Amino acid sequence: MLDNCEHLLDACARLVHDLLGAAPRLRVLATSRQALRSGGEHLLEVPPLPVPDTEEPMTARALARNEAVQLFAERAALARPGFTVDAPNRATVARVCRRLEGIPLAIELAAARVRALSLERMLTRLEKYDFELLAEGSRTAVPRVQTLQAAITWSFDLCTEQERTVWLQASVFTGGFDLQAAEEVCSGAGIARADVLELVAGLVDKSVLIRTEEASAARYRMLEAIRQYGEQRLASSGHQRAVRLRHRDHYARLAERAEQEWVGPNELAWFAWFRREHANLRTALEFCLTDPGQVPAGSQIAAGLWNHRTRSGWFSEARHWLDSTLALDREPSPARAKALWVNAWFTFLQADWAAGLARVRECHTLARRLGDEHALAHATRLSGVAAFFRDGVWSTLLHLVVSTAATGDADHALAFGEECLNLVEDCGGSMSKSWALWVHGLGQWITGDRQQADRLTREALRTGRPVDDQWGTAHCLEILAWNATAERHADRAARLLGAAARLWRSTGTSPNELRHLAPAHERCEQRARHAPGDHTFTTLLHEGTALTSEHAIAYALSHET
Repeated sequence: MLDNCEHLLDACARLVHDLLGAAPRLRVLATSRQALRSGGEHLLEVPPLPVPDTEEPMTARALARNEAVQLFAERAALARPGFTVDAPNRATVARVCRRLEGIPLAIELAAARVRALSLERMLTRLEKYDFELLAEGSRTAVPRVQTLQAAITWSFDLCTEQERTVWLQASVFTGGFDLQAAEEVCSGAGIARADVLELVAGLVDKSVLIRTEEASAARYRMLEAIRQYGEQRLASSGHQRAVRLRHRDHYARLAERAEQEWVGPNELAWFAWFRREHANLRTALEFCLTDPGQVPAGSQIAAGLWNHRTRSGWFSEARHWLDSTLALDREPSPARAKALWVNAWFTFLQADWAAGLARVRECHTLARRLGDEHALAHATRLSGVAAFFRDGVWSTLLHLVVSTAATGDADHALAFGEECLNLVEDCGGSMSKSWALWVHGLGQWITGDRQQADRLTREALRTGRPVDDQWGTAHCLEILAWNATAERHADRAARLLGAAARLWRSTGTSPNELRHLAPAHERCEQRARHAPGDHTFTTLLHEGTALTSEHAIAYALSHET
C-alpha cells in the first residue's frame, strides 16, 4: 500500500511499474490526489461522506445512519464527554455536516470545537468558511492535515502556476460552471482561451474540480471550502473585480438570449439553464448591487429573467432584486422603465395592488418621457391586468375564457381556450403549452365539463412536469381538487389542497387572493372539510403539505376521474 503519492508522483509511478514487472500477481493500493498514470491503473474516486438530505425528515433514526453525523458525534464526544446528537440539536448538527459537505477533516476539526462553541454559533461562523475555526487538529498529525487551510494549501502547491490562476478565477462561480463559462471567465491574466480546457482537466485530475454530467454536457464544481480558499486568494491578488466583471458579463449575455428565445422551441432548454445557473445569476446580481456603476446592468439581468422566475414561482426573490436595483439607480432610462413594469407584474402576482399600481404609473410616466413604446405598451397592459385581477381574472387571455364562460357564452369560452392552444402549438413552447392547457381546462370546468377539465389539467401537469413549474403546478392541483370534491372524494381533495397550499406558500401568494380561483377554492375546502370532519380534514391536509412537488404530481396523476 502506498499512501499520499501526490508529492512523489513520478517516483511512485516508477516504483509501481517496477514492482508489477517483477511480481505480476502483486496488487498495489495507492492513495493520491492525482492519478499515477501507471499501466493497469484503475481509478476509484473517494467522495466526501454522505450528508443528511435536505428533503429527508431529520429523525433520530435517519441521522444515526448518516456517516457524516456519526463522525461528528464521535469526535464531538471526545472533545466534550457526554455529547450526543438528540432532538434539540439534531437539525443543527445536520446543517453543520451539510455546510462542511461531508469532508472528514473539516468535520473532525469542527467537532473538536464543541467544547468551546455552541452548535448555533459554529453554524453561523461556517456561513463563510472560517478557516480559523477549522484549525488546531491533532498535534501528532503531520502539519498538512492539522488544519483545513493547510490541507487545501497542500493541494494548491501541487498545481502549476497557470492551474492556480484558473483555480482562483473559477472561484467566482457558485453552483458550478460549464466549459464555455470557464473559457469566458478564466481566460486572461496570462491564460489563453485555448488553454483553459487543458487547465480545467488538470484541476479535475488533481481533485480540485469535481466533474459531473448535466444535460449531456460536462459541468464542474468545487467543494465550498476549496472555492472560498480560492476566492480569498483572488481578493488579495487585486484581480477579483476584473474576474467578477467577466463573470457578470457572461451571464448577462446568456440571460439576454434566454429572454429573447423564451417563447419557442428552446424555452425548455433555457428554463433548465436558468435552474442550473441560478446561483451564478444571483452572484452576478450581488456584484452589480455592491460595485459602483454596475446597478444598471443588474437591473437588466433582474428584469430579463422575469419569465423564468414567473414559471419557477420565485416572486419574492424577483421583487427583492428589482426593488434593490430601482432604489439604487433612479436615473431615467429604458432599463429602469423595464424594471418598473416587471416589478409591477410580480407585485400583482402577490396581490400587492397598491405597490404594483404605483410602479405601473411611474413606468407609464417614464416611458412617455423617453418615448419608449415597448415599456409604455407593457404599462398599459398591466393597468388592464390589474383591473382584471381585481375583477377576478388572472390575465387577458384568462379574462376572455373566464368572463365568456361566466356569462353563459360557453362556445366562445371554449373557442378562446382552443385558440390559445393553437397559438402555443405554433410556437412550440412546452411550458407555454402547459399554461394554455390549464386555461382551456379552467374554461371546461366553468362550463361544467368536469371530465374534459380533468383531462386537460392532467395533460398540463404532465407537460409542465419536467421543469418543476411550481406556480403552474399549484394551479393544476387546484382544479383537480375541485374535481375531487365534485366526485365526492373528499380525502383526495384534502390532500390535493394541502399539496397546492405548500406551493402557494413558496410563491408568496394564496388562491384566496386570486379572485379567479377564490370562490371555487372556498367551496372546495368547505365540502372537503365537511365530509370527513375538521380533525380528519386537517390530518389529510397535512399529508398533502408533506408531499414534495414530484410526489404531489405523481399523486395527482394516480387517479383518473
